[in-house]
Amino acid sequence: MADTERDLLRLDEQTCFALYSASHALNRAYAPLLEPLDLTYPQYLVMLVLWERDGLLVKEIGQRLLLDTGTLTPLLKRMEAAGLLSRTRDPADERQVRVALTAQGLALREKARAIPPRVACAMDLPQPELVALRDGLLRLRENLVRAD
Repeated sequence: MADTERDLLRLDEQTCFALYSASHALNRAYAPLLEPLDLTYPQYLVMLVLWERDGLLVKEIGQRLLLDTGTLTPLLKRMEAAGLLSRTRDPADERQVRVALTAQGLALREKARAIPPRVACAMDLPQPELVALRDGLLRLRENLVRAD
C-alpha cells in the first residue's frame, strides 16, 4: 500500500470508535460529579428530561432519550424507589404510565446546576467548538436515525 493511501480498517480511522471512546471518556467525567447526587448517567438524562417538562409519559421520555420501554422501565423503578419520581397510570389511558418528579427530584435540580459547566471545563474546548461539536453530533444522529 502506498504511503498516501489510508488503511480504512485502522482503528484510528474509524469514526465509530472516535465516538465510542469519546462517549466512554465523557461518561467517566460525569461519574464523580453525579456520585454526590446518587445518580447514574442514564438517571441524570431522565432527570434532565423531566426538569425540562415534568409529567411525561414513559414513551415520551423514551422518545427523547432514544430508549425503549424495556430499558427505561427498570431505570424508572429504581428512581422511584430512591424517591426521585412517581409513576402513575394515566387517567386518560390506563395503558400509559405518567412520570412526575417528587419534591426530592425537583430539589436535585439545583444541585445539578454545577455539572454542565464542570464537564465543559473538563472538555477544555472553546465554547464555539463545543456548540459546533454538539450540533454536528445531533445532525449525525438525525441522519443515522433517518437512514435506519
